[in-house]
Amino acid sequence: MQTTPSITGRVTIDDVPALARGCAVLGTGGGGDVETGALATVRAIDECGEVPLIPLSEVPHDSLILPLAGIGAPTVSYEMLMSGDEPLLIRDEVERTLGRPVAAVMACEIGGSNGVEPAGWAARLGLPLIDADGMGRAFPEVQMVAMYVAGLPVNLVVLADVQGNVTTVRPVDGLWSERISRAVCVATGASALMTDYVMTGAQARGAATGGGASGGSGAAVIPGTVSRALEIGRAVKDGVDPVGSLCDVLDATVLIGGKIVDVERRTGGGFVRGSLVIDGTGDDRGRLLRVEIQNENLIALEDGRPLACVPDLITVVDAQTGDAISTEALRYGQRVAVLSWPCDPIWRTDRGLATAGPRAFGYDIDYTPVEELTHG
Repeated sequence: MQTTPSITGRVTIDDVPALARGCAVLGTGGGGDVETGALATVRAIDECGEVPLIPLSEVPHDSLILPLAGIGAPTVSYEMLMSGDEPLLIRDEVERTLGRPVAAVMACEIGGSNGVEPAGWAARLGLPLIDADGMGRAFPEVQMVAMYVAGLPVNLVVLADVQGNVTTVRPVDGLWSERISRAVCVATGASALMTDYVMTGAQARGAATGGGASGGSGAAVIPGTVSRALEIGRAVKDGVDPVGSLCDVLDATVLIGGKIVDVERRTGGGFVRGSLVIDGTGDDRGRLLRVEIQNENLIALEDGRPLACVPDLITVVDAQTGDAISTEALRYGQRVAVLSWPCDPIWRTDRGLATAGPRAFGYDIDYTPVEELTHG
């Protein structure tokens, strides 16, 4: 018999700006535009009420968790907004298929709009939001989640789009989940809402995960990331030196400070791919840094040498405000700083690196932790 999760906090309208700023930083350029996501979330909370925020430890053993995320190219989702009915369509299909009620919402990824909007989706569904996510950042592909690394069965995938189409998929594993979901997403215009890895509280905490790898917490998800995003967002707002405040709260390194002198970006196959080049200024004058992109910032190179790479986080921020700049908002002439910091331990396991390390994206390099690249 299901029980009601304990409530330890709430996400209010006043929390949304800090949540959006923090999720933009954790998004490493992807996850969707936080401005439109924040507006949608404020409207949902205003219409439906504040959202209970519960820790992973308080999710009942047998309660169903509904992970939600937008899938597609950020450049498309920036212009083609959701109708607001998508989370309800997905919830109804999941409950119809599994024959059980959903008890809580979780962000598939805490980065970008996909980190902000779950609070709005939870408000519209009248459900609590779990203080956890599946990545601790943003990644471009469906299988690049802690649940896949931990060995959870993908179980069920449901997608809903702005036209009202609902697609249910029962893939054999996470890789097939990516292939099929991406094809459906492209057919709907390269933007849709989806759930996968629908799981119980016990599975999320790491029980019966199928023997896969796990991070330092032992869980099949990454706990505490909503609170973490709020902490980061408040540091950006309150810091006298926003970039320095970000570095302090993230334990991040500034790879370069300078001006964007080249941006190359294309949309295809449900992704945004491209690169940007930053020309160093001040103490970094004379340096050039190139950042490669697939929805998110994947690798930072100077003279062909990696300074940071996935799964560690690389974020481009405004040099004056500390606000993160998404890949679709990068422009020639912007004054920026490029920050990098360590990922969650789950991504540094063998299975984590096989899933989202540099070779998973086609780079013929071995992963080296950012702290060794920048301080070694």
